[in-house]
Amino acid sequence: MPPSSTPTARKQRLGAELRKLRERAGMSSTAAASLLGGNQARISNIEAGRYAVSADRVRVLAQNYSCSDQVLVDALAAMTGDRKRGWWEEYRETFPSGLLDLAELEHHAVAARVAQVITIPGLLQTPEHARAIFRDVVPPLMPPEVEHRVSYRVKRQVVLFRDQPLPYTAIIHEAALRMQFGGAATAKAQLEHLIGMSERDHVTVVVIPFGGVSFPISAHGVDYFYGPVTQLDTVQLDTAHGVELVDAAAQLEKYRLVLDRMEQAALGPDESRDLIRRIAREI
Repeated sequence: MPPSSTPTARKQRLGAELRKLRERAGMSSTAAASLLGGNQARISNIEAGRYAVSADRVRVLAQNYSCSDQVLVDALAAMTGDRKRGWWEEYRETFPSGLLDLAELEHHAVAARVAQVITIPGLLQTPEHARAIFRDVVPPLMPPEVEHRVSYRVKRQVVLFRDQPLPYTAIIHEAALRMQFGGAATAKAQLEHLIGMSERDHVTVVVIPFGGVSFPISAHGVDYFYGPVTQLDTVQLDTAHGVELVDAAAQLEKYRLVLDRMEQAALGPDESRDLIRRIAREI
C-alpha cells in the first residue's frame, strides 16, 4: 500500500504516540522495523501517519516497546478502526486542513470544553451569526466561499444532535454575548439559540460576567477535546494564522488549568442563562 500524501490529524496523532512508545523503550526505528520483518521506512511512514496500520499491528508494536499501559494500548488500537471516510473529507480540496482536523476531533472526542472571550463557540452559532463573522474575515471571502464555510460549520454541529451527542461545556465571556455580529436581530436570535442549546442535558453554558473575579485571559479561542485516556487529549487553538493543535503533556495540563480557572470565574449554568436572557431583552 503506498503512503498517503495527506494523512489526517488522527493518523498523525496515532503515529506520534507510537513513536513516543518506541522512544521511551530506547529503540531505534531500524530495530523496531526488524522486529516486524520490515524496513525502517515502513516504521517512519507509520509514525508520520502516512501508512495505515491495523489494530493488531498496534498491539504488536506496543508489546515490542514493552508498553504495560493496556488502557492506552486499547485506545490506540481503537484509533485504527474507522475505515470510513468522514463527511469532512469532501472538503479536502477546498478548505485548510486545520478546519478538517477540527471536525475530526469533534467527531471522535469523548467530551469537549471550550472557552471564548469575543465570539460564540462555533458549535453553538446560528447560520446567520456564522455568516456575519465569515463576511468580516481578512482577507475577505467571496460570497460563495462564505456560504461554503457556513454550510461546513452547520455540518460540524451534528455532534451535538446525534444519538450519542458530544458532552459539551462552553465558557463564554459576557463580552461575546454583547457583540452584535450581523446586527441587532441576528444577535438577539443568536442569544435565544444559545439559551435553547444550554437547556440540553449534554450542553453546559457558563458565562464570565463583567466585573467578576480575575482569570487567565486567552486572546484566542481554546477548544479542549478529551480522548479515551488523558494522553490522547488534544487542544485546538483558533489563532489569527489558522488552527493550531497542541498535544504535549505539559501543554495539555496548562490548558486544563486555564479552563478550570475560567470556569471557576464564571456564573453557574442557571445564573448564566438568566444573564443571557437579560442581555437578549436589552437588544
